[in-house]
Amino acid sequence: MTTRREIVRTQAVRKTYVMGGETVHARRGVSLTIYAGEYISIMGPSGSGKSTFFNMVGGLDKPTSGEVYIDEVDIAQLDPFELAWLRCRKIGYIFQTFNLIPVMTALENVTLPMVFAGTDPDEAREKGAALLALVGLGQRLQHKPAQMSGGQQQRVAIARALANDPAINLADEPTGNLDLKTGHEVIELLKKLKDERGVTIITATHDMKMLDASDRVIWITDGQVSRIQSRQELDIQIGSIDGREEA
Repeated sequence: MTTRREIVRTQAVRKTYVMGGETVHARRGVSLTIYAGEYISIMGPSGSGKSTFFNMVGGLDKPTSGEVYIDEVDIAQLDPFELAWLRCRKIGYIFQTFNLIPVMTALENVTLPMVFAGTDPDEAREKGAALLALVGLGQRLQHKPAQMSGGQQQRVAIARALANDPAINLADEPTGNLDLKTGHEVIELLKKLKDERGVTIITATHDMKMLDASDRVIWITDGQVSRIQSRQELDIQIGSIDGREEA
Protein backbone atom coordinates (compact mmCIF):
# COMPACT_ATOMS: atom_id res chain seq x y z
CA MET A 1 0.00 0.00 0.00
CA THR A 2 1.33 3.44 -0.94
CA THR A 3 1.86 5.80 2.00
CA ARG A 4 0.72 9.34 1.34
CA ARG A 5 3.22 12.04 2.23
CA GLU A 6 2.08 14.85 4.49
CA ILE A 7 2.96 18.22 3.00
CA VAL A 8 0.92 20.59 5.22
CA ARG A 9 -0.05 19.89 8.81
CA THR A 10 -1.64 22.24 11.31
CA GLN A 11 -1.99 21.56 15.03
CA ALA A 12 -4.48 23.47 17.20
CA VAL A 13 -3.99 26.63 15.15
CA ARG A 14 -5.59 29.74 16.61
CA LYS A 15 -5.51 33.32 15.38
CA THR A 16 -6.91 36.25 17.33
CA TYR A 17 -6.97 39.97 16.59
CA VAL A 18 -7.74 42.87 18.88
CA MET A 19 -9.93 45.40 17.09
CA GLY A 20 -11.28 48.42 18.95
CA GLY A 21 -10.67 46.74 22.28
CA GLU A 22 -12.56 43.63 21.20
CA THR A 23 -10.87 40.25 20.64
CA VAL A 24 -11.78 38.62 17.34
CA HIS A 25 -11.18 34.88 16.98
CA ALA A 26 -10.38 34.32 13.29
CA ARG A 27 -9.23 30.72 13.80
CA ARG A 28 -10.30 28.46 16.64
CA GLY A 29 -7.92 25.55 17.16
CA VAL A 30 -7.79 23.95 13.70
CA SER A 31 -5.88 20.69 13.22
CA LEU A 32 -5.73 19.02 9.82
CA THR A 33 -3.42 17.36 7.32
CA ILE A 34 -3.03 17.94 3.59
CA TYR A 35 -1.19 15.38 1.50
CA ALA A 36 1.21 15.88 -1.40
CA GLY A 37 -0.56 15.94 -4.76
CA GLU A 38 -4.01 16.77 -3.38
CA TYR A 39 -6.38 19.37 -4.78
CA ILE A 40 -7.96 21.03 -1.75
CA SER A 41 -10.67 23.68 -1.75
CA ILE A 42 -11.25 25.76 1.38
CA MET A 43 -14.80 27.07 1.30
CA GLY A 44 -16.90 29.23 3.55
CA PRO A 45 -18.76 32.54 3.69
CA SER A 46 -16.97 35.87 3.90
CA GLY A 47 -15.59 36.41 7.40
CA SER A 48 -15.53 32.68 8.18
CA GLY A 49 -11.74 32.58 8.59
CA LYS A 50 -10.78 30.73 5.42
CA SER A 51 -8.48 33.52 4.19
CA THR A 52 -6.77 33.66 7.59
CA PHE A 53 -6.10 29.93 7.46
CA PHE A 54 -4.97 30.23 3.84
CA ASN A 55 -2.48 32.99 4.75
CA MET A 56 -1.05 31.00 7.64
CA VAL A 57 -0.46 27.95 5.44
CA GLY A 58 1.32 30.25 2.96
CA GLY A 59 3.59 31.74 5.60
CA LEU A 60 2.02 35.17 5.06
CA ASP A 61 0.71 35.29 8.63
CA LYS A 62 1.65 33.56 11.89
CA PRO A 63 -0.79 31.84 14.25
CA THR A 64 -1.38 33.28 17.71
CA SER A 65 -0.91 29.73 19.00
CA GLY A 66 -0.49 26.28 17.50
CA GLU A 67 1.82 25.10 14.73
CA VAL A 68 1.86 25.10 10.93
CA TYR A 69 4.20 22.57 9.33
CA ILE A 70 5.31 22.61 5.69
CA ASP A 71 7.17 19.39 4.88
CA GLU A 72 7.54 18.84 8.65
CA VAL A 73 9.13 22.28 9.18
CA ASP A 74 7.39 24.45 11.79
CA ILE A 75 7.30 27.72 9.86
CA ALA A 76 6.71 29.79 13.01
CA GLN A 77 10.23 28.88 14.11
CA LEU A 78 11.88 30.21 10.94
CA ASP A 79 13.69 33.53 10.91
CA PRO A 80 12.71 36.08 8.22
CA PHE A 81 15.43 34.91 5.80
CA GLU A 82 14.46 31.24 6.19
CA LEU A 83 10.76 32.04 5.79
CA ALA A 84 11.46 34.06 2.64
CA TRP A 85 13.45 31.12 1.24
CA LEU A 86 10.60 28.71 1.98
CA ARG A 87 8.02 30.97 0.34
CA CYS A 88 10.24 31.42 -2.71
CA ARG A 89 11.11 27.74 -3.16
CA LYS A 90 8.24 25.72 -1.72
CA ILE A 91 5.11 27.76 -2.36
CA GLY A 92 3.59 29.37 -5.43
CA TYR A 93 0.90 32.05 -5.10
CA ILE A 94 -2.01 32.76 -7.43
CA PHE A 95 -4.15 35.79 -6.60
CA GLN A 96 -7.67 36.83 -7.56
CA THR A 97 -6.38 40.18 -8.85
CA PHE A 98 -3.47 38.51 -10.72
CA ASN A 99 -0.86 40.88 -9.16
CA LEU A 100 1.15 41.12 -12.38
CA ILE A 101 3.60 44.00 -12.79
CA PRO A 102 2.04 46.25 -15.48
CA VAL A 103 5.29 47.48 -17.05
CA MET A 104 6.66 43.96 -17.48
CA THR A 105 5.90 41.51 -20.29
CA ALA A 106 4.39 38.10 -19.60
CA LEU A 107 7.83 36.53 -19.82
CA GLU A 108 9.36 39.08 -17.45
CA ASN A 109 6.56 38.54 -14.92
CA VAL A 110 7.09 34.78 -14.98
CA THR A 111 10.88 34.94 -14.71
CA LEU A 112 10.87 37.43 -11.81
CA PRO A 113 10.63 34.78 -9.04
CA MET A 114 13.52 32.93 -10.69
CA VAL A 115 15.61 36.11 -10.64
CA PHE A 116 14.95 36.40 -6.89
CA ALA A 117 15.98 32.75 -6.49
CA GLY A 118 19.29 33.36 -8.29
CA THR A 119 18.54 31.40 -11.45
CA ASP A 120 20.82 32.07 -14.43
CA PRO A 121 19.07 34.68 -16.65
CA ASP A 122 19.23 32.58 -19.83
CA GLU A 123 17.90 29.54 -17.98
CA ALA A 124 15.14 31.66 -16.44
CA ARG A 125 14.01 32.98 -19.85
CA GLU A 126 14.02 29.50 -21.37
CA LYS A 127 12.04 28.07 -18.47
CA GLY A 128 9.66 31.04 -18.42
CA ALA A 129 8.88 30.57 -22.10
CA ALA A 130 8.23 26.86 -21.50
CA LEU A 131 5.87 27.64 -18.60
CA LEU A 132 3.91 30.14 -20.70
CA ALA A 133 3.62 27.53 -23.43
CA LEU A 134 2.38 25.07 -20.79
CA VAL A 135 -0.51 27.40 -19.88
CA GLY A 136 -1.31 28.11 -23.52
CA LEU A 137 0.42 31.48 -23.92
CA GLY A 138 3.44 30.51 -25.97
CA GLN A 139 2.63 33.28 -28.45
CA ARG A 140 2.17 35.99 -25.81
CA LEU A 141 5.66 36.19 -24.30
CA GLN A 142 6.14 39.89 -25.06
CA HIS A 143 2.62 41.05 -24.25
CA LYS A 144 2.09 43.22 -21.18
CA PRO A 145 -0.89 42.69 -18.85
CA ALA A 146 -2.92 45.53 -20.41
CA GLN A 147 -2.67 43.73 -23.76
CA MET A 148 -4.20 40.52 -22.40
CA SER A 149 -7.64 39.41 -21.26
CA GLY A 150 -8.38 38.56 -17.63
CA GLY A 151 -8.13 34.86 -18.36
CA GLN A 152 -4.79 35.30 -20.07
CA GLN A 153 -3.48 37.34 -17.15
CA GLN A 154 -4.52 34.60 -14.75
CA ARG A 155 -2.67 32.06 -16.89
CA VAL A 156 0.44 34.23 -16.65
CA ALA A 157 -0.04 34.30 -12.87
CA ILE A 158 -0.28 30.50 -12.82
CA ALA A 159 2.90 30.19 -14.89
CA ARG A 160 4.64 32.59 -12.50
CA ALA A 161 3.49 30.51 -9.53
CA LEU A 162 5.26 27.49 -11.07
CA ALA A 163 8.52 29.36 -11.72
CA ASN A 164 10.56 27.80 -8.92
CA ASP A 165 8.90 24.35 -9.06
CA PRO A 166 6.99 24.75 -5.78
CA ALA A 167 5.51 21.73 -4.05
CA ILE A 168 2.42 23.77 -3.12
CA ASN A 169 0.36 26.25 -5.10
CA LEU A 170 -1.94 28.51 -3.11
CA ALA A 171 -4.75 29.98 -5.21
CA ASP A 172 -6.79 32.75 -3.59
CA GLU A 173 -10.14 33.04 -5.42
CA PRO A 174 -8.40 32.28 -8.75
CA THR A 175 -11.66 32.48 -10.72
CA GLY A 176 -13.15 35.43 -8.83
CA ASN A 177 -12.52 38.01 -11.57
CA LEU A 178 -13.23 35.72 -14.51
CA ASP A 179 -16.33 34.93 -16.53
CA LEU A 180 -17.93 31.48 -16.30
CA LYS A 181 -16.20 29.91 -19.31
CA THR A 182 -12.75 31.31 -18.50
CA GLY A 183 -13.14 30.35 -14.84
CA HIS A 184 -13.82 26.78 -15.87
CA GLU A 185 -10.74 26.78 -18.11
CA VAL A 186 -8.56 27.98 -15.21
CA ILE A 187 -9.94 25.26 -12.92
CA GLU A 188 -9.19 22.63 -15.57
CA LEU A 189 -5.66 24.02 -15.93
CA LEU A 190 -5.05 23.80 -12.17
CA LYS A 191 -6.35 20.24 -12.14
CA LYS A 192 -4.06 19.35 -15.05
CA LEU A 193 -1.06 20.73 -13.15
CA LYS A 194 -2.03 18.63 -10.14
CA ASP A 195 -2.51 15.46 -12.21
CA GLU A 196 0.52 15.82 -14.49
CA ARG A 197 3.07 17.60 -12.29
CA GLY A 198 2.05 16.37 -8.84
CA VAL A 199 1.62 19.91 -7.50
CA THR A 200 -0.49 20.27 -4.35
CA ILE A 201 -3.26 22.79 -5.07
CA ILE A 202 -4.90 24.63 -2.16
CA THR A 203 -7.61 27.12 -3.07
CA ALA A 204 -9.63 29.55 -0.99
CA THR A 205 -12.79 30.02 -2.98
CA HIS A 206 -16.50 30.76 -3.21
CA ASP A 207 -16.68 29.17 -6.67
CA MET A 208 -18.85 26.05 -6.59
CA LYS A 209 -17.31 24.93 -9.90
CA MET A 210 -14.14 24.24 -7.92
CA LEU A 211 -15.82 21.36 -6.11
CA ASP A 212 -15.77 19.09 -9.14
CA ALA A 213 -11.96 19.36 -9.40
CA SER A 214 -11.26 18.95 -5.69
CA ASP A 215 -10.07 15.79 -3.98
CA ARG A 216 -11.33 17.18 -0.67
CA VAL A 217 -13.29 20.24 0.41
CA ILE A 218 -12.66 21.86 3.79
CA TRP A 219 -15.69 23.86 4.92
CA ILE A 220 -14.92 26.72 7.32
CA THR A 221 -17.56 28.25 9.58
CA ASP A 222 -16.96 30.79 12.37
CA GLY A 223 -13.23 30.14 12.44
CA GLN A 224 -13.57 26.37 12.68
CA VAL A 225 -13.60 23.42 10.30
CA SER A 226 -17.26 22.45 10.18
CA ARG A 227 -16.72 19.43 7.91
CA ILE A 228 -14.33 17.86 5.43
CA GLN A 229 -15.72 16.05 2.41
CA SER A 230 -14.03 13.90 -0.19
CA ARG A 231 -14.86 14.22 -3.88
CA GLN A 232 -16.94 11.03 -3.67
CA GLU A 233 -19.07 12.45 -0.85
CA LEU A 234 -19.98 15.65 -2.68
CA ASP A 235 -22.45 14.03 -5.10
CA ILE A 236 -22.10 16.86 -7.62
CA GLN A 237 -24.23 17.00 -10.73
CA ILE A 238 -21.75 18.30 -13.30
CA GLY A 239 -23.56 20.86 -15.42
CA SER A 240 -25.72 22.10 -12.57
CA ILE A 241 -22.90 24.18 -11.08
CA ASP A 242 -20.62 25.12 -13.94
CA GLY A 243 -23.00 26.37 -16.58
CA ARG A 244 -22.61 23.41 -18.92
CA GLU A 245 -25.34 21.08 -20.02
CA GLU A 246 -24.84 17.35 -19.73
CA ALA A 247 -25.08 15.33 -22.88
